[in-house]
Amino acid sequence: MSAKGHYEPRRRARRRALQAIYQWQMTGQEPDEILCQFMEIQNMKGVDVEHFERLLRGVGAHGETLDQALQPFLDRPVEQLEVMERAVLRIGAFELIHCPELPFRVVLDECVDLAHRFGSEQGHAYVNAVLDKAVREWRASETQEAQARCPSST
Repeated sequence: MSAKGHYEPRRRARRRALQAIYQWQMTGQEPDEILCQFMEIQNMKGVDVEHFERLLRGVGAHGETLDQALQPFLDRPVEQLEVMERAVLRIGAFELIHCPELPFRVVLDECVDLAHRFGSEQGHAYVNAVLDKAVREWRASETQEAQARCPSST
């Protein structure tokens, strides 16, 4: 299986999770209710459903804590962020904090891609800047190891 083929189900899970978290942010519905709707209505073929559920439930359960963790890296209150960028940043923060098995570079790349595809015109640059600062604090040892291996990579 190619590297792309290996990551595609998780990439699709993030896309579905972004849609579901957006819905949660806009409607205030319970994540489990949104999960049921997605499982019934959305095409989940080729989606890492377990990761989708983990993201939706995790962001739903830790939304306030994730916002507080992100705040030091933001240039404005989290409530003033564009809705889509806020959802992407919450996914990124959740994965960086609660999914240590995922390489930080993968999380950053995937979140920037989500923001580029679904966010505002410059949303991807903002997401990249915020998560880049956050990862240096939250995953300091991992980023230092990466920099030691390839000094120009960080």
